Amino acid sequence: MASIDLENQRDEDITAVDASNLHQLDFHQLESLVHTLSNRSAANAADNLSAADFKLEDILRRRLRMHDQEGIKSRSVGVMFKGLTVKGIDTSTTSLLTIGEILMAPFRMRETMREMRHQSLRNLIQDFNGAVHKGEMLLVLGRPGAGCSTFLRTIAGETDAYKGVEGVISYDGVDQSTMKARFKGDVLYSSETDEHFPTLNVNETLSFAADVKAPKVRAGNVSRKEYVEDVRDVLATVFGLKHTYQTPVGNDFIRGVSGGERKRVSLAEVMAGRATLVSWDNSTRGLDASTALEYTHTIRTSTNLLKNTALVAIYQAGENIYNLFDKVTVIYSGRQVYFGPATKAKAYFERMGYLCPSRQTTAEFLTAVTDPAGRFIRSGYESKVPLTADEFAAYWKSSPEYQEMMNEIAEYESTSNQPETLKYLNESASQERPKRAKRKNSPYVLSFFDQLRVLVRRGFQRQKGDRAYLITSVFASVVQSLIIGSLFYNIPSTYTGSFSRGGVLFFSLLFFTLNAVAEMAMLYPQRAVVDKQKRFAFYHPAAEALAYIITAMPIKIIAMTVFAIVLYFLSNLNRKAGQFFIFYLFVQFTTFTMTAFFQMISSFTGTVEIANSVAGLVLMVVFIYAGYLIPRPLMHPWFKWLSYLNPIAYGFESLMANEFHGRELDCSAALIPQGAAFDNVSIEYKVCAATGSTPGTSYILGDNYITDAFQYKWTHVWRNFGIMIGFAIFFVSMYAIGTEIKSLNGTQGDVLIFRRGHVPENLEDIQSDEAVDQTVTPAADEKTQTGESSASSTSDQALENAIGKVPSRMNSALRMNEVFSWQHVNYTVTLPDGQDRQLLCDVQGYTKPGTLTALMGESGAGKTTLLNTLAQRINVGVITGDMFVDGKPLNSGFKRRTGYVQQQDLHVPESTVREALQFAALLRQPASVPLAEKYEYVETVIEMLGMESFAEAIVGIPGQGLNVEQRKKLSIGVELASKPSLLLFLDEPTSGLDSQSAWAVVQLLRRLANAGQSILCTIHQPSATLFEQFDKLLLLKKGGKTVYFGDIGRNSQTLIDYFEGQGAPKCEADENPAEYILNCIGAGATAAADRDWYEVWINSPNYKQVTTEIDDLHAELSALPPQMVSKEYTNTFAVSWFTQAQAVTLRMYRQYWRSPTYIIAKVVLYIAAGLFTGFSFWHSNFTIAGVQNLLFGVFLSIIIAFPLMNQMQPRIITIRELFDVRESASNTYHWSALVLSLLLAELPYNILFATIYYCCYYFPIDYMRTAERAGYYYFVYCILYTSFWTTFGIGVTTFVPDAATANIATSLLLSMVLSFSGIFQPPPFIPHFWKFMYRVSPITYFLQSLLGDVLHNGQVHCAPSEFNIFNPPPGYTCYEYAGEFSIQADGYLNNPNSTANCEFCKWTVADQYLAQVDIDYSGQHWRNVGLECAYILFNIAFCFFGFYVFRVAKWKMPKFGGKKQKK
Repeated sequence: MASIDLENQRDEDITAVDASNLHQLDFHQLESLVHTLSNRSAANAADNLSAADFKLEDILRRRLRMHDQEGIKSRSVGVMFKGLTVKGIDTSTTSLLTIGEILMAPFRMRETMREMRHQSLRNLIQDFNGAVHKGEMLLVLGRPGAGCSTFLRTIAGETDAYKGVEGVISYDGVDQSTMKARFKGDVLYSSETDEHFPTLNVNETLSFAADVKAPKVRAGNVSRKEYVEDVRDVLATVFGLKHTYQTPVGNDFIRGVSGGERKRVSLAEVMAGRATLVSWDNSTRGLDASTALEYTHTIRTSTNLLKNTALVAIYQAGENIYNLFDKVTVIYSGRQVYFGPATKAKAYFERMGYLCPSRQTTAEFLTAVTDPAGRFIRSGYESKVPLTADEFAAYWKSSPEYQEMMNEIAEYESTSNQPETLKYLNESASQERPKRAKRKNSPYVLSFFDQLRVLVRRGFQRQKGDRAYLITSVFASVVQSLIIGSLFYNIPSTYTGSFSRGGVLFFSLLFFTLNAVAEMAMLYPQRAVVDKQKRFAFYHPAAEALAYIITAMPIKIIAMTVFAIVLYFLSNLNRKAGQFFIFYLFVQFTTFTMTAFFQMISSFTGTVEIANSVAGLVLMVVFIYAGYLIPRPLMHPWFKWLSYLNPIAYGFESLMANEFHGRELDCSAALIPQGAAFDNVSIEYKVCAATGSTPGTSYILGDNYITDAFQYKWTHVWRNFGIMIGFAIFFVSMYAIGTEIKSLNGTQGDVLIFRRGHVPENLEDIQSDEAVDQTVTPAADEKTQTGESSASSTSDQALENAIGKVPSRMNSALRMNEVFSWQHVNYTVTLPDGQDRQLLCDVQGYTKPGTLTALMGESGAGKTTLLNTLAQRINVGVITGDMFVDGKPLNSGFKRRTGYVQQQDLHVPESTVREALQFAALLRQPASVPLAEKYEYVETVIEMLGMESFAEAIVGIPGQGLNVEQRKKLSIGVELASKPSLLLFLDEPTSGLDSQSAWAVVQLLRRLANAGQSILCTIHQPSATLFEQFDKLLLLKKGGKTVYFGDIGRNSQTLIDYFEGQGAPKCEADENPAEYILNCIGAGATAAADRDWYEVWINSPNYKQVTTEIDDLHAELSALPPQMVSKEYTNTFAVSWFTQAQAVTLRMYRQYWRSPTYIIAKVVLYIAAGLFTGFSFWHSNFTIAGVQNLLFGVFLSIIIAFPLMNQMQPRIITIRELFDVRESASNTYHWSALVLSLLLAELPYNILFATIYYCCYYFPIDYMRTAERAGYYYFVYCILYTSFWTTFGIGVTTFVPDAATANIATSLLLSMVLSFSGIFQPPPFIPHFWKFMYRVSPITYFLQSLLGDVLHNGQVHCAPSEFNIFNPPPGYTCYEYAGEFSIQADGYLNNPNSTANCEFCKWTVADQYLAQVDIDYSGQHWRNVGLECAYILFNIAFCFFGFYVFRVAKWKMPKFGGKKQKK
């Protein structure tokens, strides 16, 4: 961007600095502006600029004046809340719902109804008061679960999840309902979670946010494109994201930017929204201290210049961050215990009687007073200070500070004028919002059609990022068209080809309908992002729904065009231009309609399991009542009406009418009677043995055929198209409405879920560390409050209470004496454009037993990369350098002897805390350790981490399970339970925790180190007291370059001396050393250092000393004889494969037992589909149509596997991803144990529910009921076929990246095996080339077994409409004329003595039909069982083979013309 001459610019060329014209400010000047103005509060921003800044002040004032001259009106509001109370259901603890609970529900009906009628409510927050004026910043402090998020959500108007909100919330006189209805985008809540489309890159994500909020009137009259690009660049500069423009945002499972950079993307996205009041909930989570400070500077700048209002919850706020706030409120267990100036808060609590230890920041102190285990009482105040939340609230309401606050609220109310505020807001909003196509009070900046335009562009960008799905879907269509077209190659134009023509037409609709079901899995992951951006007033979710449809159309059109052309002409359908384009039109439109239908289902269902259950039943309906399986004349009246509501029925009728209209189907080969005796008989006395035939003709009119067989008419074609247009409009509209009104359930606070029988009686029992008697009273005199001894005299007792202690029996287990060292470590990756990027540069260091080493640096410096490299968890890129244990190269047991606590707390949601720890201990401690000892060690870990009160709680998901702190403790506990004998790695263990929880975690690490554990830990925002708990520091700058490695020293003095000795500014006594060193090296998005600290480091004596020390360690330790390491530790896994398989399978059974939603969705689909199929083919007699009904009943029981696999695969892929990300890297168990456990967990449920399905449809259809027949059918279908499709579905998940791709691949593969099974194309008509596929298709043998079983020896009796009627020559009875023929043809004459209208039935026994489709009951009955077992064994083998090939084995593609790389 071109620089602007800020000194010589004329007044009229300058515009105001706000979110809409920051693009006109030079980046370097912007950075200076941010650092200059962000340190001043709104009250004194104008008065405290120094003389050196007068030019900047003059520029700013002139810009603001220009803004006024152009008539651009900005807007801002403050907020006042009085008597604010939020109520939610009292579900702080609840018992786990399992399959057993559901089975017992009928016996506990009375108890359940009573609980539902008398749900108790609790106050999530109670009686909050305060006023935050425009231009002010409020800091919200409290421990996790105190009510900070509830308060911030409520202020921002996100109260749908709560049961009641009492009190007053006013935005400069405007009530909340009006504000949210008309100015929703001006008041936002920014959650701590990062929700983005992972395949979009940073550039696309930020550009979209800027685009949807781009105002109509822009300063300087810049174009929309210039505005979007400049706002994007400004935000990327402020947050240091420009280098990540082309990098995907990613998530926990998709590689992208780092966690800290992803958080900065979230912050930039919110700021692009230009809200006037934002509730920021723990928005510094995952940011390093310097970036967190810069973020707060940015917020401060926006409040100063734009008069915005910010309410910010920060869990680990340093003193520099705290000083930027105007006001602070402290929350204690849902009660407000302080609200007022930030400068007076510390004194208020000290006057109350609490002591602030030396070097504890103000924010830490204010949070600590709400933690009974972390607060200190001044001597003499033991009986005076409030202890409980209610006592704190009472003290607050009787204080003079409370009265000052109430006076301020009263003044705020008196000066607020709703009409004036609304007029002011409306005038500003009208300037930025277009007048065309917009509701008057719409909160959106863009019109609906402009939103659609931007969303369509983003949709194509998302498609570009998700190439795997696109390639799979197009590939599937092309392959399927080639297969089906060649399978039905050159269908004869005679009557014998009519069934095949119907089959190919029906299949063309079937395939894309199955694909539409498969696409449902794609819609659920995006819901969180769409819901968030709806709250941000970026766009209507309905616009996103329409954009999704539009962006998917080009790919679908391409795929269906190829499919239609190949299929149509290969299969020899009606080769006329008009007929082809009608076929093409109806295939396209039917696919579009059915896709919209299943999207509508997904928009109204909460989970993919429920959606697939509903979709599975719908598939049964649309297939049965499409008119192909059961022609409309043969439908039972109780379900016939469904055919009129079925879009596919109209599409199929139009395709059939289009194909057969005007055709004359030659049937001379099917004339009856026939034979040598009838060659000379006139055609007048013969008839075609086909539906629609006319006596005395040798052909059938196509129109007659479809009319008699299906009641279809050519005249219905365009009527049907109109009906389908109506269906499409309805489905698309409902999809848009469902997306618009369906929101994700909000949170009502963390809900702990316990196993039944383990729910604590009191809520206070869950966290014993909140007991009142744990408050610490120091023994020292009052004078210690200003000295360092205040903390030291009481810290030990506080730690005992906060986290328990390392039990003495554990000390011996942690005693170690091996040194881990690394030297000259470099790591390089190749980017998609072919360029190499070095992420680590010549890093060296070591860890000794009993030391706690911190790994620090700004976000993106390579901390996690280095940790993964040292822990041997990198599997891409090139790593060079040396890593040693006691001077010797790493051996195969290194991973076994280390623990790695990941930044993401990923666990099995259905496990309890104790079960998760026992699982880790069982599989990761050596096999020689007795099981009782392993479990005893688990209890030790639970005691040490203070998890006794929630050891039986389910891990769950965020909001419904463990809270952030409890999850982090569990992550640490899982690694401790494995008893690492060499080293413990931790990646940001304090991220997302409040200061007290972070203190507790680091003190736990300190205790472990004191007990002998060697620990290397990345850490982001340590306070001064927390930072001093570490022994050594490895500090990195961008590029993975070391700027310091060595001791930290007492009070961080050694570290400070190094930086001051190298020319850094002096570290003040009250300055946090961790923030000081990051500032020195220029960490942060916009900060810059005055020198290259990497060069300073490598040229310093300290570097030479460290290098010498490492070399000496290597020389000294390598000369010693190798330490005796148990042979067990050299094995890849700790225990035998059998033990692994047993443990993983047991856990998998537990997961399924505790997943009632998944299991119920499965059984509901089975039961509903079974009953529906059974009653659709109710009492199918052995008529010709009845035989076909029996056939199609079997066919439907086969294809029900498709929705069941769709339902199963997302769950399996989720389980697989957890293994890939966490358990595989730690060598917890072999991958084959996971595959086996999945097979053993799915099969019992599927076989059980298939049995229920069998009972629901087998007997209503009236299949053979003898024990032999029914038993054989049960064995083949419920045992063998269920095992086949279960193993088939699991096998597909081994080679696909996600659930949507798995569903598409399943659709393709299942369609292929169905195509060649003989259902759609009878075996005699299958081209010779594809005969082998008929014999290879497993469905062939299942159909042979099932059809042979239900049809063998069935005596056929034609229904009146099924007889072929012909006239005998004069003077002949029917028998005299055709009796011999009927015997030879294995048919029968119904009226042998008649002399006219002879009625001939072509079958007498169903085996005649079986022979036509190549089924021989006696010869194939048990042979097929053996083949089916072989297919099942093949699937099982492929599950293991595929998992290994696609997920375990590391394949390297050869590179041509490039340099060879060495690792």
